[in-house]
Amino acid sequence: MICVKVPATTANFGAGFDSLGAALDYYNCIWMEEWDGCWIEILDDTDVPTDETNLIYQTAKALYERCGRPFRGLHIRQENRIPTARGLGSSSACIAGGLLGANELLGRPCELAQLVDLAAAMEGHPDNSTPALLGGFVAAAMEGEHVFWAQCPLPEELGFVAVIPDFELKTADARRALPDQYVRADGVYNLSRSALMAISMAQGKLENLRIAAEDRLHQPYRLKLIPGAEQVFDFFDKQQAYAAYISGAGSTLMGLVPADRMKDICQAARAFLDAQGLCGWQVLGLRAGEGARIVTAEEGR
Repeated sequence: MICVKVPATTANFGAGFDSLGAALDYYNCIWMEEWDGCWIEILDDTDVPTDETNLIYQTAKALYERCGRPFRGLHIRQENRIPTARGLGSSSACIAGGLLGANELLGRPCELAQLVDLAAAMEGHPDNSTPALLGGFVAAAMEGEHVFWAQCPLPEELGFVAVIPDFELKTADARRALPDQYVRADGVYNLSRSALMAISMAQGKLENLRIAAEDRLHQPYRLKLIPGAEQVFDFFDKQQAYAAYISGAGSTLMGLVPADRMKDICQAARAFLDAQGLCGWQVLGLRAGEGARIVTAEEGR
């Protein structure tokens, strides 16, 4: 049985809608082996399918079929740390993990670049799935069935504080909140800031992040779906975070903070949420993560 360790991801970074993403050091583990039929074990209390509709199972099966290999079934043991439907790439983690695991079982017929393309096609956009496979900070664009991407390490001085509400926000619902058309000024506004975010991350110019994270294409519409979001953004501002944004489609709210203050800001966030009566919301301090990889059984524990 092989073990795949796959990271959570955070996407958009404000203005980089469907194009910017990064891997975080918070991981799901997936154990896989070929099996006669479908046997799926969930090693936590996450409510995910244990039949053939399971996303990891479906993804692995699709790769077997694409490679023209007979598929008898799989035994999957799935440990889910990444919260579902919270804007931290839980579905991309399943897709990336399923592809990498199946590719390993098949004897690695696909190069990593092929898996990147397949993952984005399955997910529908590359901003989470690409960093889930590659790690680091990634800018990505799809042209047809191919993902064009550029990757760099995140600055070591950068930390992430994730404020995770106790309710889900499905990506489909978050997308329905968006308008069908935008004015040109808003498009220019976002283009300039997403470009600034990408180059500032690459050069470690963290002083630019506050402006670079400003957005007019999705956050103004999605904030209404996350009660308490404005107050959390105000909290990050008072803590002198570099920036704050909705992670992915939400509901997680992400603060970009100095790494050496991350622990203190996490503690302050916990106290702030408790004072607001939001005791069920979680706070996580995170750093840059590695891409999905095959690990030993001990590393997967």
